[in-house]
Amino acid sequence: MRILLVSHDFLPKHPAGTEIYTFQLAQHLRRQGHDAHVFTTEKEISRPNLAVHLRHYQGVPVHELTNNLFYNRFDETWNYPPVERSFSIFLDDFQPEVVHFMHLMYLSIGCVEEVHRRGLPVFYTLHDYWLQCARFGQRLHADRSICHTIDFARCGQCLERFKFSQTRTQRAAAKGLALLRSATGLDLGPLAREWAERLSPGPSRALASEAPASADPAARPSGQTPGSEGGWPAPDQLSPDQRTMMAAVARRDEGLRRRLVPVVDRFVAPSRFLRESFIRWGIPEEQVLYMRTGIDLEHFEGFERRPATKLRVGFIGTVVPHKGVHILLEAWLRLPAELRERAELTIHGPTHHTPDYVRAVERLAQQAGVLLSGALDREAVPRALERIDVLVVPSVWYENSPLIILEGLITRTPLLVSDLGGMAELVVHGEHGYRFRVGDPDDLAARLSDLIREPERMQSFYRDPRPVRGVSEDAEQLLALYEQALASRRGSRAGLGGGAR
Repeated sequence: MRILLVSHDFLPKHPAGTEIYTFQLAQHLRRQGHDAHVFTTEKEISRPNLAVHLRHYQGVPVHELTNNLFYNRFDETWNYPPVERSFSIFLDDFQPEVVHFMHLMYLSIGCVEEVHRRGLPVFYTLHDYWLQCARFGQRLHADRSICHTIDFARCGQCLERFKFSQTRTQRAAAKGLALLRSATGLDLGPLAREWAERLSPGPSRALASEAPASADPAARPSGQTPGSEGGWPAPDQLSPDQRTMMAAVARRDEGLRRRLVPVVDRFVAPSRFLRESFIRWGIPEEQVLYMRTGIDLEHFEGFERRPATKLRVGFIGTVVPHKGVHILLEAWLRLPAELRERAELTIHGPTHHTPDYVRAVERLAQQAGVLLSGALDREAVPRALERIDVLVVPSVWYENSPLIILEGLITRTPLLVSDLGGMAELVVHGEHGYRFRVGDPDDLAARLSDLIREPERMQSFYRDPRPVRGVSEDAEQLLALYEQALASRRGSRAGLGGGAR
C-alpha cells in the first residue's frame, strides 16, 4: 500500500512529539512492506518558496515543501491556495492510496480537500488543538493563562499582535538568498536567520518569546460571563483591530469545521480528553476513534535504572514557556536547603527556541544550583531515564498524550505531572506517581518534599503497571482501517459499475 503521512514539521530539526510519532509510524509501516512517505513543510529562506524537494531521514522518504510564511492576511494561515497547488501537483506525481494527516499548520485546509477530490481515504490524527486554537493549537492566551473555554472575543485580544507572516523586507531578502543559492550553491540562510533573531524576534515556527508566568487554572471561574467584572472582554470592549481579529478567528473556526469534517473518513484522538473536546467542537462522535499513542518499545529493551545515593529528579522536554520548566525551578527553590542537599535536579532539553525565556530559566537554574544539560537525541532518552528517579512534567497547557509520560510509564519511572488534560488521564494519582495543581510551584514543591523525605513511598508505585502500546500496534490498527476504507471505495465503484451495465 502506498501511504502518505502529512505533518507540519519533521525531524531532525523539529524533534517534538508529533514529528517523532510520524517518523516511528512511517518506519513501522515500511517494515511491514508498505511504501510509506512523509510530506512536511520547512521555513527555509534560502530555498524558493513553495518548492518541494525530496530528502531521506533514516530510511524514510521525506518530501519537504518550503513555506516561508509569505502570507498577506491571517486567513492564509489556514486557507492558503498556493500551498494547495504545490500539494496537488505532488499528489498527482506520488499517487498515494491513503493519506493520513498528522497536522495542518503551515499547510492548508484545501490540502485535505485535494485528497478527497481524488476519491482517496483521508485520516486525521488530532495531536493538539490547532483546529480550535490559532495560537499553535496550545489553548494558551498571550498572557500565558489557559483557555479552558475558547471565546472569540478573547482570541481577538490574544492574537492582535500575533506575528504570522514575513514583512516585505524579509520576503525580499529571502527571495534574494534563494536566487543566490540557486545560482552559486552558496547558502547564507543560517547566517541571515542568526542576524534576524538578534535584531527582532519576527514570525517564527516556535512560540514567540514571552516572559515566564504561572498559568492560572481559574482563568475563567465557573459562571463568569465575558465582559463581567474580572472576566473576559465583551466584543464592544475590543479595539477595532481586536474586533477584526475576532471576526477572523470566528471565520477560521467555522471554515475549518465546515470544510474538514465532511471529507475525513476517520479522526484519531490519542486521549479521551481531547476526543471529548473535539466532539463538543463539532465532529460527530462516531467519526472520532480513541486510540492511545504507541511508542517505539525497542528503545527500552534492557532498560535498568542505575542506583544513586541522592534522589534524582529530572525534566525531559523542550525549554519553552508552555512546558513549564520555570514552574519546576520555582518549586525547587521553595524546598528547604537540607532537602535540596538530599536530591539533585537535571533539566534535559533544547534551549534555542525562545531566547528570552531561556535566559530567565537560566537565571532560575543558577539560583537553584540546577544543571541545564541540553538536548537529548531520541536514542539517549532511555539512558537519561536510567539516571532519573522522579520524572516531572510541569506543562501549563492541555497536553494530549506526551511521549515522555508514556516513556516514563514503560520504564516504571515515578511521575509528577500537572493535573490537566491528557497528563492527568495518563497518570493515576498514587499508582504511577502524583499529580499537582497546574502552574502551582508550591503544590509541586510539596510533592517533591514528600518524595525526598520519604523515598520509600515510591515503592508503592507501579504495583499494577499500566500497559503501554507499541507503535507497531498502532501501525497494525491503522492498516486495518486503511484497508477497510479502500475496500469500501472499491465496493462503491463496483456497485456503480454494476448499475451502469
